[in-house]
Amino acid sequence: MRRILTSLILLLAFSLAGLCEDRLSLSTVVIDPGHGGKDPGAVSKDGNSYEKTFVLDIAKTLAEKIREGYPDVKVILTRSTDHFVTLNDRAEIANKAGANLFISVHINSSAGTVANGYSVHVLGQSHKKGTDLYKMNLAMVQRENSVIMLDDDYNPATAGFNPEDPESYIFMTMMQSAYLEQSIQFAQIIGDKLAGGPIKNSRGVSQDPFYVLWKTSRPSVLVELGFISNEQDLAVLKQEKSRDNIAECLYEAFKAYKTDYDNSMMVSKPETPAKTVTPQEPKPATVEKPSTPPQQESNSSVQYGVQIATLSKELPQGDSRLLGYKPLIIKTSNGKLYRHVIAICDSKEEARGKLTEIARKYPDCFLVKIESGSVSRVN
Repeated sequence: MRRILTSLILLLAFSLAGLCEDRLSLSTVVIDPGHGGKDPGAVSKDGNSYEKTFVLDIAKTLAEKIREGYPDVKVILTRSTDHFVTLNDRAEIANKAGANLFISVHINSSAGTVANGYSVHVLGQSHKKGTDLYKMNLAMVQRENSVIMLDDDYNPATAGFNPEDPESYIFMTMMQSAYLEQSIQFAQIIGDKLAGGPIKNSRGVSQDPFYVLWKTSRPSVLVELGFISNEQDLAVLKQEKSRDNIAECLYEAFKAYKTDYDNSMMVSKPETPAKTVTPQEPKPATVEKPSTPPQQESNSSVQYGVQIATLSKELPQGDSRLLGYKPLIIKTSNGKLYRHVIAICDSKEEARGKLTEIARKYPDCFLVKIESGSVSRVN
């Protein structure tokens, strides 16, 4: 099997907006209206309605709602007009912006007219055991991924991906994403919020090998907001009020996810043990020192490390994703997620040296300071 994955050198720009003491907030979101320009996307049966038009309107409305509700959040659209943007460029926009979240907006279609409803997708293989990935959402996945062939510079031999080659999909599903847990969390929230919108039928949340999600190194979802090939869904999408309603549902999902995300980035210091006095001896009270976390052995009061991911469960000792390091794992204040810190050192300079190497595997990793049981990001 020829080499499929090409090297990605990501220019990361972490935003300082919302950074306060030990807190990191969701500060940048990229909204990606699918297709555009020479690529109309899905087209209605009568040929008068285009996916590219509907998704651009919904995406722009969503962007306006986020900007109005969260002035400190940077909102970026991969396109704001009817022009073509390659799949690589869409992902690169998010990667270069250091976005905390990527939302790709689409409209579905089928050969028939019966299929209807919305669905939400994250990168990966079907969660159903024994399910053949290529029989599940193959037509939709291939249609969305085929956009790469419209890129004037596209060459399957050098691009590392061919939408018509099953080997490309097999390799893609083997990729391990440090952001899968967060992506699934956001996808589930979107599914719940869209249930209150004008298109009622939910087709659920699924994991599928979308190229744009694979190339986007951050929590990412792709939403299919109804079927343009279905008469009822199309009637809804044609109405400006309904499109605004759909955008409002996505905005409500963003609000809920941002709240969870911001809370998960807060790390509370452990409570100081109570003073203990030995009644037999007239000695002053002594304060017990907090024990060193089981994942960290240290003789230094201040240390530095590299945070690689925030996950919904702890990675076990020896897991290959820990790159051979013994991790420090910190449960977030909401009790739902775990921050994973590796390469713990006594000096900032040594930790920075290891950060460079680890970033080749985890492009969004960052340096943290560990002191008295609390963890804070180092700028």
